Amino acid sequence: MQDRVAIITGAGRGLGRAFAKRLAEVGAITVIAEIDESRAKDVEKEITEVGGHAVAIQTDVSDETSIEATIKEIINEFGRIDILINNAALLGTLKRGPFEEISLKEFELALRINVTGTFLVTRAVVEFMRKNRWGRIINMSSDTAVNGVPGFLHYVTSKAAVVGMTRALARELGNDGITVNAIQPGLTETEVDRGPERKALAVDIIANQCIQRQEIPDDLVGTVLFLASDDSAFITGQTILVNGGLTFR
Repeated sequence: MQDRVAIITGAGRGLGRAFAKRLAEVGAITVIAEIDESRAKDVEKEITEVGGHAVAIQTDVSDETSIEATIKEIINEFGRIDILINNAALLGTLKRGPFEEISLKEFELALRINVTGTFLVTRAVVEFMRKNRWGRIINMSSDTAVNGVPGFLHYVTSKAAVVGMTRALARELGNDGITVNAIQPGLTETEVDRGPERKALAVDIIANQCIQRQEIPDDLVGTVLFLASDDSAFITGQTILVNGGLTFR
């Protein structure tokens, strides 16, 4: 990982923050591409204060102009892009309820961030990975796409689409030395307070896991490091469930 340039979208908190910090620990140059500039700067500071290399860039994954500016800044400073983790997603602000009560505006917003955002950022970085004939793209899906969680149709649909995109991209990019894989986390507890309803849901989920404890971001960093490394060079188009054995496939 030494001096590999890794972009992590939505890395201002939660899973993205954990991924950025761990990649920096193993020598990568981490780019915190986050819409909230203040959060991005906080993560950058966390990494640099312990000797890691990180740069925070305000990025809106739903905006092509914003993405293009981010990529230009990265290439101007580092000259390469090696790893992309498409982590930015709309989740906590989505209203849950029966699918017929989901507004078209909110449904399309979930797709715009979670699916189109993944497409736009991937499209923007691929030419630089092709130049070096080496690249690792990791798309964050969700085990809700396997379980079909009710009352959350917009989010579940978007995360299922990410799996299909992963498989299609793997077919297109394999001969360029670029692998594309997806990770499906379970219900993961982060520093973001989701309220009492989320805590009650977690109790039920944990009871049905093979490993009966709360999933945390650190449970996912090993999978990320593997998929971002040379060790996974012959693995592409795959979706890996990391949810404590809640779901088998």
